[in-house]
Amino acid sequence: MNHYLNATTAALQPSGIRKFFDLVATKKNIISLGVGEPDFVTPWTIRESGIFALEQGQTMYTSNAGLIELRQELSKYLSVHMELDYQPEGEILITVGASEAVDLVMRALLAPGDAVLVPEPSYVSYAPCALLAGADVRYIPTTAQHEFRLKAADLEKHYTPNAKLLVLNYPNNPTGAIMTREDLLEIAEFVAAHDLLVLSDEAYADLTYSRQHTSFASLPGMKDRTLYVGSFSKSYAMTGWRIGYLAGHPELLQGMLKIHQYVIMCASRMAQTAALEALRSAEAAKTEMLISYNQRRRFMIEGFRKMGLDCFEPLGAFYIFPSIQKTGLTSDAFVNTLLEEENVAAVAGTAFGPSGEGHIRCSYACSLEQLEEAMNRIERFVQKRFK
Repeated sequence: MNHYLNATTAALQPSGIRKFFDLVATKKNIISLGVGEPDFVTPWTIRESGIFALEQGQTMYTSNAGLIELRQELSKYLSVHMELDYQPEGEILITVGASEAVDLVMRALLAPGDAVLVPEPSYVSYAPCALLAGADVRYIPTTAQHEFRLKAADLEKHYTPNAKLLVLNYPNNPTGAIMTREDLLEIAEFVAAHDLLVLSDEAYADLTYSRQHTSFASLPGMKDRTLYVGSFSKSYAMTGWRIGYLAGHPELLQGMLKIHQYVIMCASRMAQTAALEALRSAEAAKTEMLISYNQRRRFMIEGFRKMGLDCFEPLGAFYIFPSIQKTGLTSDAFVNTLLEEENVAAVAGTAFGPSGEGHIRCSYACSLEQLEEAMNRIERFVQKRFK
């Protein structure tokens, strides 16, 4: 039946993450450091508000753009935490997770012949969404030597005249990298000079450690050029609620709203109510989770370095991206053999682009007890390869 699929869909490769974890699901007693999902349960006040919404019969559609109360609260949040001025009406759209927001931006902006600039290693959805929109993808490698930060010189080197959109994902998945304000100002100058738009995926903006996050849209002249993507999934442990949002210039957002109207209609009302409660009452719970992630982060950095592996210090998100080159194994060989010999699941760096070769991604969004056992197993595995 494959001949019924269009050529783009047929040629699309499955997610390197999901493909690997389909395999993991067939094994027992696995410690998984792979899926980027908090191990925390959604804070009770948030869950309670969703339950109450159901009990009160709040099961109908909302406005296509989302509950106005949620958009109003997001407007306040973005102003206080990100120094961004987005109006609830016309400039904020509630989406089914950040993933839908990324897809909406790509489909509304891109046409065949356009190109998207994607720094990598990068989250797995950007290139497929661009390809499904008919655009070309131009990868821009980043390296641990430069803390996986995008440099304007790299942009210049890989720029193509048909480029229309630049993707920025900082704090970064999979590396945990963060751009400095000075870095972003150089990128902003390039963006303006080449008349680019920017998809700024800031799903991990609340999960930062020793370096402050700067929102790209807060830079001079960049608000109208930026499509800001946010999420409740990571910072509030709400992955299964599927709530994200998109903010941008009203004329651009109107185009994305049209696609959203026809394809999605609106995000779940109960999930929107829960997200509203998250913004209003869950700041302390969010901070507690961040403190725990930071403890785990430090443990993982120290552990990989003690076993002799070079390890860039992640400054945001909840991933670590150590180099495994000293073992002599490729990324794919490392994760497959580690799973087979030690029952530990990690993700090959190549799942996030060619620059990921020689690295693996490990999530530290699981208990410290599990991390300790996983690191013992990885050290045992690595030491065999050093001998």
